Amino acid sequence: MYRIGIDLGGTKIALVAMDASGTEVFRKQTPTPFTYGETLAIIVELVNETEAFLGQQASVGIGIPGILSPITQRVKNANATWLNGHPMDSDLAKLLQRPVRIANDANCFAVSEAVDGAGAGKHLVFGVILGTGCGAGVAIAQQVHQGGNGIGGEWGHNPLPWMRADEFNTTDCFCGNRDCIETFVSGTGFLRDYHQAGGDAASVPELMQLMSEGDPFATAAFARFIDRLARALAHVINTLDPDVLVLGGGLSNIDTIYQRLPLLLPQYVLGRECATPVVKNRHGAASGMRGAAWLWGPDGLY
Repeated sequence: MYRIGIDLGGTKIALVAMDASGTEVFRKQTPTPFTYGETLAIIVELVNETEAFLGQQASVGIGIPGILSPITQRVKNANATWLNGHPMDSDLAKLLQRPVRIANDANCFAVSEAVDGAGAGKHLVFGVILGTGCGAGVAIAQQVHQGGNGIGGEWGHNPLPWMRADEFNTTDCFCGNRDCIETFVSGTGFLRDYHQAGGDAASVPELMQLMSEGDPFATAAFARFIDRLARALAHVINTLDPDVLVLGGGLSNIDTIYQRLPLLLPQYVLGRECATPVVKNRHGAASGMRGAAWLWGPDGLY
């Protein structure tokens, strides 16, 4: 039994086909169109091309930059805004003549890393995406935990915990609230904080290079960033106590995080001790589509 996983992003649609063991047998990507109808058509075209290569029908799972509401059965909160308001799973099921499973892309990341990635063998995996924005997904027993409202894992849109006086009411978030975790620990938030303090690096990699050279603005900005990340993840540990924290996104490539974060977490976790592993993802950019493929579970049947 083959399974197809699709990662539907704002700029590209990436597809992978895997066999029952999780070995990739086919991969392709194409630019994302900016209308709902064209997006469905591209997905159908990709699935048909893949199945022609495989010589058989496969299960289909899709990760999207939003959620499928369990209340309305329609997409909401997607930054690919043309998806919002549409019953995407049922529309694709009609076009492909089979059930289709859809989940938030961060949840797909968590499932991928829980099945055969950095969280393999762990019961509760909390997958953290630290990129231009930030988000998270929850996998329990290798399955998505999305919750009754479909927003399980929306960690980035809670307020930063234990805020300092100079952190209150500083930043608007696109979600309509202020001082969300995303506005502090995303790559965008990290760089903005550094610039506001007087730094002039143009990117996070440049900032980290300056820190390695002893630049005081970069050093201080990273200290604030890692402390805020520790506070934000301590709330997760106090609430879910996951078996592992798996980091993904561009900032997950900063090796210093894995040295500094475990030292800071006990300052904020209840009881002042913390043994939760913090690890880098195994599958990188492929985790989203691999996790989408694994939405059908171990046997891939529907």
